[in-house]
Amino acid sequence: MASRLQQIETDESVLLRVTHANLKSFTSDVRFSLQMSVESVKEKLWKKCGTSVNSMCLELYDDSGAKISDLTDNSIPLGFYSPLDGYRLHIIDLDPSSVTSGGWLEDTSLVEKYQISEEAYEKRDDTFRKFKEKLASQNPSAFESKISDNYMEELCANIKVGDRCEVEPGKMRGSVKFVGRAESLAPGFWVGVQYDEPLGKNDGKVKGIRYFDCPPLHGAMVRPDKVKVGDYPELDPFDDEEDEI
Repeated sequence: MASRLQQIETDESVLLRVTHANLKSFTSDVRFSLQMSVESVKEKLWKKCGTSVNSMCLELYDDSGAKISDLTDNSIPLGFYSPLDGYRLHIIDLDPSSVTSGGWLEDTSLVEKYQISEEAYEKRDDTFRKFKEKLASQNPSAFESKISDNYMEELCANIKVGDRCEVEPGKMRGSVKFVGRAESLAPGFWVGVQYDEPLGKNDGKVKGIRYFDCPPLHGAMVRPDKVKVGDYPELDPFDDEEDEI
């Protein structure tokens, strides 16, 4: 062992990829001096991942994924294990009450969110709502809707529920299932279409409001200028195929 330690030069270092058993998304490339003791390596890693030195167990893997050794002796220099650039140093946290346990550092859904009541929010003067109200009072026209409630209403005159239609772009065929305003979408008039094929985005329900019923991924809400009604029979997918010889 003594001869092996003597071979480690003072200026030698190695770049290792560090992973953590409890932190699935944690990975970091860290450069270590080969003269550093295992304990010093743990102290450096503690600042990066939160696992305490006393609770940290280290495993060294080569670039093929094969385990080389457990770094169990804190007094031995890292260079004793002959790590090379690209090897992986894996951290195991032995403390069940560690901050790295239970996903607290990765799963934001576990973190209690701060909430303020509507009454308390309304009393504050530094909110975005108050800022927006101030701008609106100074320049009302800037906050007026640029699209009227009757936008494209005239284009709906000849579009009726039950009509066969073709929708651009793509000449997608289907049937009209809805004509009118859609409160969950932008102002103006909309046409709900049930496509013959699963080319849509919904089943007739958009942003929590149901406008019509159709199979999943067959429904779409489009502007009237994209819709042509007429004699558009359902396409036969085999019509364009060449006859076999």
